Amino acid sequence: MALEPVRKAGIVNPVQDLAEGVFQGNRRQIARAITLVESMRMEDRVKARELLGILRERPTSAVRIGVTGVPGAGKSTFIDAIGVKLIELGKKVAVLAVDPSSSKTGGSILGDRTRMGALAVSDDAFIRPSPSGNHLGGVARATRESMLVVEAAGYDVVLVETVGVGQSEVAVAGMVDTFLLVTLARAGDQLQGIKKGILEMADIITVNKADGDNEAAARVAARELTTAMKLITADPKARRPPVLTSSSYTGMGLMDLWAAILDHREYLQSTGGLNARRARQQRDWMWSLVDDELLESVRQTQAVKVLRHELEQQVMDGTTSAMEAAQEVLTTFAANLPPTWMDED
Repeated sequence: MALEPVRKAGIVNPVQDLAEGVFQGNRRQIARAITLVESMRMEDRVKARELLGILRERPTSAVRIGVTGVPGAGKSTFIDAIGVKLIELGKKVAVLAVDPSSSKTGGSILGDRTRMGALAVSDDAFIRPSPSGNHLGGVARATRESMLVVEAAGYDVVLVETVGVGQSEVAVAGMVDTFLLVTLARAGDQLQGIKKGILEMADIITVNKADGDNEAAARVAARELTTAMKLITADPKARRPPVLTSSSYTGMGLMDLWAAILDHREYLQSTGGLNARRARQQRDWMWSLVDDELLESVRQTQAVKVLRHELEQQVMDGTTSAMEAAQEVLTTFAANLPPTWMDED
């Protein structure tokens, strides 16, 4: 059901029209909406808040899945393969792939659409690589907002692929319902090669590329990981993440993984954990937005811009400590508080 735009006589609200296009599943409008919520321009942030307020009016039951993995695990190929399987089940699949930003140009450097060829040509899939920018851990600042856009557009499975660099996994785990770890056999010592923190966050684990000569090794790795998961917690009643094997090439195990994802979701719903998890995520999102807006306000304050180059040079020369320079930046900001992003007039 398309949203009926609320207009005053003779006045067209472009944000309302954009929301209507998203609700109708118009791919161009979806892309425009995500571009808007990714923008750091102050005027765009005001429009983005208005847009998201409209989109939130439509309830959604989308399944949110985070996908992380060791280097070379084939995360993008895996997402491409399981996404096609889900579309065959009648699902609409959105992929938000956080693309590492070039330190020189700031642009995306991987281009996930080229590694998800089958999904890229499907009318029931939407792929959006987002440059990670300067946000901690390489996670795009607007990934959460992009999730709201694609869910409002009717995509009922949202896959968020991490960059796989430290804190990005923590950030993505904090915005999804199920966190999936994709790993490999024969990648050195697979237990030593995976940080304990990632294992603790994982809701489901799959040993990928379990085909051909690798199939037996994958099953061995899965057994070892299963044992490792038992050692992580001493509570015998605690839920232990299932460890499965899969192959993006043959499709083996992909439907078992989807069944495990649905089982995990049912477990969360039956225990009240899904609502509690999403409530905590909303709280954390609030403070993340506060951090982002404050940082951007500091950077954009004209008095800070004037001082910035000189202070940076003094820190690099060793004539001023980083602590002293940071204090001067904050003092200058406090004395020259700009209009905040809350001031919409």
